[in-house]
Amino acid sequence: MSAYKGYLIQEDGDSYIGSIKFIDIPIVQDQHVLINVEFSSLNYKDALSASGPKYGVTREYPFVPGIDAAGKILESKSPNFNVGDEVIVTGYSMGMSVFGGFGEIVHVPANWVVKLPKNMSLKESMNYGTAGLTAAASVRKIIDNGIDEKKPILVSGATGGVGSVAVNILSKLGYEVHALTGKNNEDIFLKTIGADSIVNRDDFMQDPVRPLDKALYGGAVDTVGGDILAKIISKVSPKSSISACGNVAGMQLNTSVFPFILRGVSLIGIDSAESPIEFKQSIWELLSNEWKVDLENSTRDIKLDAVDQEIKKILNGEQVGRVVIKHGE
Repeated sequence: MSAYKGYLIQEDGDSYIGSIKFIDIPIVQDQHVLINVEFSSLNYKDALSASGPKYGVTREYPFVPGIDAAGKILESKSPNFNVGDEVIVTGYSMGMSVFGGFGEIVHVPANWVVKLPKNMSLKESMNYGTAGLTAAASVRKIIDNGIDEKKPILVSGATGGVGSVAVNILSKLGYEVHALTGKNNEDIFLKTIGADSIVNRDDFMQDPVRPLDKALYGGAVDTVGGDILAKIISKVSPKSSISACGNVAGMQLNTSVFPFILRGVSLIGIDSAESPIEFKQSIWELLSNEWKVDLENSTRDIKLDAVDQEIKKILNGEQVGRVVIKHGE
């Protein structure tokens, strides 16, 4: 095989259009591996990459997006991996400046790769993907740093990829979970994945953001940023923690120092894409064992030729749960 199929984004006048093309298989470089991708997943960053350079995710085209990939080693020039090893790659520059998981083959540095945990299948790993990795990292960070276990934990953007997995994990761990969402018709979905209460975004944001508000929550996982995060900061308990991992609601954070200096609140940034590979490995081990959650019912499987419509959904804020791409016939 000298070429593989991939979803290639190309410039077309003033637009950037994606289509399935045959792409030459690269020659494997030293300390790199060639992976036959069986599954990948769709993330918000992938949709931005597929939209052209205006979002700053990918600057050079033609390009194959996909920040997640799971499959088997096809060729290895690293002593750490052998042909046939089942592996996972998430983040770093894959799907941003290195051709990513929307292709049947990826060629990446070996130090971006983790071996698939024993209690996890390739498909399960992509049910999680970067979204699941980010959700688990967010949960782990706030628990390790400290939360008020007597009060509910709030998750914003709860129907999205990161938010929905965070709700699942927190529920499995026995916490009371309140799901913050702008979607008025997803209560059943959110209850199914473990939410104890649904918080309507418009109701939550009805009153102006105050420097300090009533402390209703024992901690939070925020996936959206902006004024929603500012409101969350004002409403968590003393000595509790909030993890922040998204900016779809805005990049600016207009808040006060009061929650930090009067309540001792901690705001923890999450960057799972660039986390050390050892940290990623530890999170994958958690997700394959004591933190394992069944995402099959909240995941939709598609073929590569259906990715166009899913990209439009995620850009329009219509994605619910996770989307996994199955490669091959």
